[in-house]
Amino acid sequence: MTSHAIRIERTGGPEVLQWQAVEVGAPAAGEVRVRNAAVGVNFIDIYHRTGLYPLALPSGLGLEGAGVVEAVGEGVEEFAVGDRVAYCHGPVGAYAQLRVMPARVLVRLPAGIDFDTAAAMMLKGLTAQFLLRRTRALQPGDVALFHAAAGGVGLIAGQWAKALGVTLIGTAGSDDKCRLALEHGYAHCINYRSEDLVSRVRELTDGQGVSVVYDSVGRDTWERSLGCLRPFGLMVSFGNASGPVPPVTLQDLAARGSLYVTRPTLMTHLADRRTQLEMAAELFDVVLSGKVQPRIGQRFALADAAQAQRALESRATTGSIVLQP
Repeated sequence: MTSHAIRIERTGGPEVLQWQAVEVGAPAAGEVRVRNAAVGVNFIDIYHRTGLYPLALPSGLGLEGAGVVEAVGEGVEEFAVGDRVAYCHGPVGAYAQLRVMPARVLVRLPAGIDFDTAAAMMLKGLTAQFLLRRTRALQPGDVALFHAAAGGVGLIAGQWAKALGVTLIGTAGSDDKCRLALEHGYAHCINYRSEDLVSRVRELTDGQGVSVVYDSVGRDTWERSLGCLRPFGLMVSFGNASGPVPPVTLQDLAARGSLYVTRPTLMTHLADRRTQLEMAAELFDVVLSGKVQPRIGQRFALADAAQAQRALESRATTGSIVLQP
């Protein structure tokens, strides 16, 4: 059957995104066909579009979506036609009205969570889960720093950290974004355009620094992030919104106080099906409890995905961006 999807034939700016008619067939063994009701937009989509994370071209884009199962392939027992499902990892191709994909990447969506919310929170919420609960299991009383506090991951992380009893310090590029972060669980928020990040963190922590820094910005914040850590602190680099981080030496980590550095990815955690289901269940529970409420900042038609990506790259957005097929 004929459907429409966003495709790219070369890497580059948002202008390489093309709205194309595509043929979608029946699912093969182990696959399902899903009609998307909502699609999420993430920085990894931009990394794919620009070639920072290479794809075999031509290709679709997008990893996150939610919709309804229309058909199941041979051997698929976990899902049936009519099931509400959500997903946030491979293969790429979520920017589509209709798609065939492996059943193993789907999770069943609880009745209490609508499609837009699911598309706004799956990748971002599971990212917050593995950062706060798996990369280092934060405990009540811990103090950590989270960059891009007003973004999609950041607003979820702030609420989740507060529910865990963690003091989370955020950073954002405007006073309005800082206010939004404070409304979503952050104990403090630093405007990095008008305040000195390192000195302000030291002031807020009585000179000690934080035990963990979560940094998805990359190049622009790397040195300052290291400067915010206390001895034996953990630097968690999980994105490159401003570009790849500069080289770091083991001696530099030693000189700064025996620091730890890690570059985790969500996809590594989700590769194990049991872990994937456990992480999703915890995310769904914290959302259904009301402790975490994902915020949708903007909505665009799926055909206008280029406009959505321009908005995300400009850092003018807050919360999550959802595409509507």
